[in-house]
Amino acid sequence: MIRIEQVDMIFGVGTPDENAALTHINLTVNPGDFVTVIGSNGAGKSTLYNVIAGSYPPTKGRIFLTNEENKPDREITREAEYKRARYIGRIFQNPLLGTAGKMTLADNMMLCHKKGYKGLTISLNKRMREQFRERLRSLDMGLENRLNDNVELFSGGQRQALTLLMTVMSGPSLLLLDEHTAALDPRNAEIIMNLTLRFAAEHRLTVMMITHNMSHALEYGNRLLMMDAGAIILDIDAPEKSKLTADGIVQRFRDIKHRDIASDKLLLT
Repeated sequence: MIRIEQVDMIFGVGTPDENAALTHINLTVNPGDFVTVIGSNGAGKSTLYNVIAGSYPPTKGRIFLTNEENKPDREITREAEYKRARYIGRIFQNPLLGTAGKMTLADNMMLCHKKGYKGLTISLNKRMREQFRERLRSLDMGLENRLNDNVELFSGGQRQALTLLMTVMSGPSLLLLDEHTAALDPRNAEIIMNLTLRFAAEHRLTVMMITHNMSHALEYGNRLLMMDAGAIILDIDAPEKSKLTADGIVQRFRDIKHRDIASDKLLLT
C-alpha cells in the first residue's frame, strides 16, 4: 500500500530551532495491514502521518504507493495532499474536526458523496436521502432520523461515528487514525473501535492507528510499531505481537533505548 524509503523530516533547517522530527524512516505497510502505532508525545507519530498524507513534503527520502490495482509502484513524495485524499482517509482525535457543525447531517453526507465526482451536477433527492438513511442505520445511533439536524447538535461519539462513516464512504484504501477514540468516554470509545474494525473488514481497508492505549495497541491489528525520537524502534508482526504484554513492550524499550518510557499515559492504560 505505502512504502517509505529513508525519509527525514526536519523543521527549521539551518536555524537555531532546527528539529529532526523523523530520522531515516523505512516502512512498508502492506494491503490489509492493521498497524497500531505507539510512542511518547513527540516521538514523531503525527509527523509520520503528515508525511504519508501529504501535509508535509519530507526533507529527504521517497514515498511510494504500491500494489495499486496491480500497477507498478508510483512515487507520491511530492504529490499534493488533496490528491492523496482520494485514497488516504484521516481521522483526528477531536470529534469536531471531521464534520461541519453548522451544516445539516444531510449536507455533510452530500459533501462526502460528491468527493471526487466529475459528472453532471447532483442534488439531494428522495432516493439519495434513503441511501444516506440506510448507511446511517449501520451506526445504530438513530442518526438516520436526523438528516435535517445540524451536526453541532450531536454528541462527540455521534460525530466521530459520522466522521468514520463519511471517511469510509469516500472510498479510501488507507485509513490513518490519529488517536480517534482518545477524546471519548469508554462506552463511546468502544463503539467507535467496533465500527472501525467492522468497516475495515467490510471495505478491506489498510489501517494505521495511533494510540496511547497500550491494551488497544496489543489487542487490535496484526502489527505494532513503536516510535521514539523520530525513529521506528520496534516493528512487531502478528505471530510475535500475539505473545506480547505491556510489560514486555516496556522491557523491549529499555533494552533498545537504555532508559524508561517517558509517557506515564502509555504505562497506565
